[in-house]
Amino acid sequence: MKSKSLPFPITSNQSFYEALGDWIGDVFYDILPEKGLELRDEQIFMAFQLEQAYKNKSVIFAEAGVGTGKTIAYLLYAVAYARYTGKPAIISCADETLIEQLVKPTGDIKKIEQMLDMEIDVRLAKSREQYLCLKKLDDADKRTEDEAIEDVYLQLPEFVYGAGSMSSFYPYGDRKEYPYLDDEQWQAVNYDSLQDCLSCDVRHRCGQTLHREYYRQAGDLIVCSHDFYMEHIWTKDSRIREGQLPLLPEASSVIFDEGHLLEYAAQKALTYKTSLQSMEKVLSKLSANDVREKTLHLIDSILELHDDWFSLISASADRSSERMKIRKTDQLIKTSAALKKSIDQLLEELVFESELYVIDEYDLKISEEYLETVLFSLKLLAEDDNAIIWLEESFDDERLVIMPRMVEEILREEVFSKKLPFIFSSATLSVDEDFTYLASSLGIDDYTSFTVESPYEYDEVMKISIYLENPDKTDTISKIVNQNDGGSLILFNNRDDQDLFRFTNIIEHKQLLFEGDEEISSLVEKFQEDAMSVFASLNLWEGLDVPGSSLKHVIVDSLPFPPDDPVFEAKRNHAADPLTEVDLPYMLLRLQQGVGRLIRSSADSGHISIFLSAEEEQWIPEINKILPVTPEIIVYD
Repeated sequence: MKSKSLPFPITSNQSFYEALGDWIGDVFYDILPEKGLELRDEQIFMAFQLEQAYKNKSVIFAEAGVGTGKTIAYLLYAVAYARYTGKPAIISCADETLIEQLVKPTGDIKKIEQMLDMEIDVRLAKSREQYLCLKKLDDADKRTEDEAIEDVYLQLPEFVYGAGSMSSFYPYGDRKEYPYLDDEQWQAVNYDSLQDCLSCDVRHRCGQTLHREYYRQAGDLIVCSHDFYMEHIWTKDSRIREGQLPLLPEASSVIFDEGHLLEYAAQKALTYKTSLQSMEKVLSKLSANDVREKTLHLIDSILELHDDWFSLISASADRSSERMKIRKTDQLIKTSAALKKSIDQLLEELVFESELYVIDEYDLKISEEYLETVLFSLKLLAEDDNAIIWLEESFDDERLVIMPRMVEEILREEVFSKKLPFIFSSATLSVDEDFTYLASSLGIDDYTSFTVESPYEYDEVMKISIYLENPDKTDTISKIVNQNDGGSLILFNNRDDQDLFRFTNIIEHKQLLFEGDEEISSLVEKFQEDAMSVFASLNLWEGLDVPGSSLKHVIVDSLPFPPDDPVFEAKRNHAADPLTEVDLPYMLLRLQQGVGRLIRSSADSGHISIFLSAEEEQWIPEINKILPVTPEIIVYD
C-alpha cells in the first residue's frame, strides 16, 4: 500500500485536526459552491459534528435526511484521516447494491475526485458468497446441462487452468459479472462454507483470492458490505490462529452507511449452520476415498441418523415464518446425543485414516471442519438454553441455524470497545430522535448523536395515501401501477406476499422485475433505464437510489413489522415491553427507509401508497409522526 499525501497543508503551529477543520471549511464554503454545488447548512453542521467523533475516536449516530449530502461529508473525513494514519478507512454498506452505487461513475466518490482534483484509492471487498468458486463450478458443470452454468465456465480467463501467463492474472469472478444467473443458479457455483480455501489447489488462481490481495493494498478506502464486515469480526481471531490474515486489514475509521441494518448482518454472521444436503455431500466425498470398511459403515450410519435428526427438526418446526422456531422434544435431544456420539467416533477413525494417507488432503480437511461445526451445533442445541435456533428452507435444501448468544454482547466486546472513530450514517437511525433502540441492539453504551432534516420541501413534491381494509389489495396495486406515468417500486415484507403478487398481478405493458431473478445491481440498472418499469422487492427498503422518472411511486404492501421468529423472540424476551421496545421501533425505522426511496433529488416528485390491514389501523398516529407529509386516508367498505 502506497501512502498518499494529505489533501491540505499543515503549518508548524497547527495540529492535524486544526488543519482538517480549516480544509473542511474551505471545501464547503468556497470550493464546492464554486463547482456549482449548493451551500447546505445541514451538511456543514454534520461535517463539524463528525470532526469531534474523529478527534475523540468515538461512536456517533449521524442521522441526516435525504439531500443533506451526508456521504460527501463522511468521505472527506474518512480519506483525510486514512492518509493521516496510513491505514484505509472501511465503509461498510448495507448490501451489494449500496456498494455499487457508492463507486459508480456518477457516485459521490467520483464527484469528490472531480471537484477537488484528487485521486482516491477505493477498492471493493465483497462478501465471499459474491464470488465464484472454481471447485463448485467444476462439480456443477459436470452435473447439469444448464446453459447458463456452461456460459460461466466459458467466461473464465485463460490463466485459471494454466493456459495464460502468470503476468496475465487479474481479478474476476464477481457476482456482478454473471447477471444472467438467478439466485438459485448462483448458489450452485458460488463460494460457501463447505469450501476450504486454504488447502484448495487452485486458490492462487481463484477470483476471490485475487480480489482479496487487490483490496488489501487500498490506500484510502475499502468498501464492503455489513455482512462481510461482520464475517471479518467473527473470523478474525481464528484466521490469525491458523496463520491467515484477517479478511480486512486494520482500519483508521469505520463508517456504517445505513448503519441501522448492522444488527441483522451480525445475526447472519455470528451463526453456526448445518444443512440436510451438506452432510451427504461431505461424507459422500469422504467415502469415495480408499477408506476402511469400518469407516464406511460408520459413515452410512451417520447419514441415516442425520436424516432422522433432520426429520425430527422439520417435524418440530413452527412454519409461520421463514426462520422456523424449533421445539426441543425429548426425541430430538436423544437423537442429537446419538448423532454426536457417532460423529465423535468418525473423527477418531479419521485420525487413523489420515495416518494411512488414503484420503485426499482437501477432502479430509473439509470433512473434519464440517463435522466439528455439526458437533458444536449439536452441543448448543442440547445444552445451551440461551441459544437461538431455527430452521430455514431454500430451494431444495433445509438448513439448521444456531446463534449462540445475543449479538450485542459480541459487538460490545469485539467492535465498539475499540478506540476508533465509528460513524453511523443514515436518514433513519432513531425513532422520534431517540437512538436507544439502535444503540442497545448493537451493544453501544457510549455515543454522541445528532439529527438534521432533509432540505427538500416534501409538501410540494410528495403525496402519501394510506389504504385501509382493502379486500382486493393486489388488484388495487395493479391499478395504481398501470395508471402510474413512471416507474413503480413495490416493497414487500415477506416472500409469500411477493410470490402471491407475482402470480396474481395484472400489470399491463410494463417490464416487471422481481428481486432474486437476476443479480441485484443488474436489476436496479434495468429499473433505472426503463422509466415505466415495476420493481418488486423484499430488501430494497433502503439503499436504492433512483432519482428521476424511473421511480415515481413507492408502494408498501404491508407494514414492515419484524417476523415472529426465534431471533426477534429472543429480543422480545429481553425487553420489558416487547411491542414498544422491539416491534414498533423496527417497523417505523424500516417504513421511514421505504418512504425515503421516493425523493432522491431536488427535481423529484411522486406518490407513496401504504396498505394497512384492519388490525394495523391502530398505528396510524405513530406512522403519521414519521411521515414527511400528512397522508390521505382511503377506506374501503
